Amino acid sequence: MNERASENSWIPLIVVACASFIIVLDTLFMNVSISKIVVDLNTDVSTIQMIVSFYTLITAAFILLSTKLQDMVDKKKLFLIGAALFGIGTFTAAISSSTTMLFVGWAAIEGVAGALMLPAIVSIISGTYSGKKRTVALATLGMVTATADVLAPLLGGIITTYLSWRYAFAFELIIIFFILGMRNRIPDFKPTESKNDLDIIGAIISGIGLVLLILGILTLNKDVTASISEIILGLIVLAIFIWYELKRKRNGKVPLLDVDLFKDKNLRLGASIKLLYNIIISGTFFVLPLFFQSVLQLNPFYTGVASIPFCMGLLIFSVTAPKLIGKVNHKTLLAIGCIISIVGCLILSYQFKLNTTMLDLIPGQFLLGAGLGFMMALTVDVALFDIPDESQNNASGIVTTGDTLGSSMGTAIIGIILILGVMGGISTAVDTYAPAYSGDEQFHQEVYDYFQKLDTINGQDSIIVNTADIIIQNAMATVMYALAIITGVILILTLRIKDKNIKKQ
Repeated sequence: MNERASENSWIPLIVVACASFIIVLDTLFMNVSISKIVVDLNTDVSTIQMIVSFYTLITAAFILLSTKLQDMVDKKKLFLIGAALFGIGTFTAAISSSTTMLFVGWAAIEGVAGALMLPAIVSIISGTYSGKKRTVALATLGMVTATADVLAPLLGGIITTYLSWRYAFAFELIIIFFILGMRNRIPDFKPTESKNDLDIIGAIISGIGLVLLILGILTLNKDVTASISEIILGLIVLAIFIWYELKRKRNGKVPLLDVDLFKDKNLRLGASIKLLYNIIISGTFFVLPLFFQSVLQLNPFYTGVASIPFCMGLLIFSVTAPKLIGKVNHKTLLAIGCIISIVGCLILSYQFKLNTTMLDLIPGQFLLGAGLGFMMALTVDVALFDIPDESQNNASGIVTTGDTLGSSMGTAIIGIILILGVMGGISTAVDTYAPAYSGDEQFHQEVYDYFQKLDTINGQDSIIVNTADIIIQNAMATVMYALAIITGVILILTLRIKDKNIKKQ
């Protein structure tokens, strides 16, 4: 199937969007299944969390190498290799009899597969469609991701509760068979570079830098000193990587990453917005289920149900956004989205209490998700506005790296902010309801212990209950304010976008 013929068909978009769907599904499925995996594999939560972390690390380590391989192998071929590997990984995870087997299937094989597919998904779409159709295609990709966000907690809860977490992986395998079966409907792309141009040294340096950076971020809540050291070292290694790439290009050799692309203002802004957007998304998907399960005592299925307002806002407005292009420009729509999300954060900032119900959280959740829906639909298109065809692969890799970094950073950063909110709330709560114990460290520890076991908090003394209520309010409000600030930064970046009219085709 040639590129010109494929632009008149949406089937290539459907096929590659399926890959995006299962990659999102793969992570969020397991958020509501961890306790069952722990029991079935006779392990502990920290081990499963480690496996999830290594999935991110492995994907990040290979992402730039994968981006460059698209130019040398053909992005379609690389995408299909990634899909086949993902199928092997998900099958291995489904039949896992030990954590080692789960690590190999889920973290190692699927991590590499994700790195091969993610940059190719965006670059296949941007290479197949142009103008208005590309805007619609990229927005549809965002809508598919939003749909996966909506369905993952619900499907994961249902499958885990009534069948087994293993069937979640089996469901993904079915979609992989569909992707491979429809491979001929994806257009072919001629390689633009020789395999001899592969920058092995650059790939190693970038992989080490990204792994150190993300590992430092993921362990921030365990050992701050060691984590900051890893982050700084990772940034130093990445700086060396940029210097090496510039030197390589000056010497007439093909770099792993064309650093000159960062001269494009919209690419810089789009990649930055994408990174911050993913911090908000992953942080929200961490803190909301935590509140639902720890405070409201909801099971996996109802945790998914409680998240529906946020997910529906995300889905509806990611679908609506591309329909408005032509009437309203990208910059304006993104700015509107930022304002809507900030309003949602501010509404939610005073909603989280011990007696909160799911209904109380609907307006704030929906508005937060609605604003993010605009960002999900339009940010990639902004980043690729002015990138020439021969640089689309590299630019897609930059955007995808921002995706990976943001997703990795979100849970860690928001988790730390949540802890700071808890610690700040303890002093305020004790001073308010038990001033006689303000300097009593043992009482402070007692309150903290009760807070850590919120399943029994309502049966405790009224002083403990009232104290914990203030701690919850303070911690969650701190998180919402932080999300509002991050969204405010996105708004500032959005106002600097160099907008461009998209021609209808």
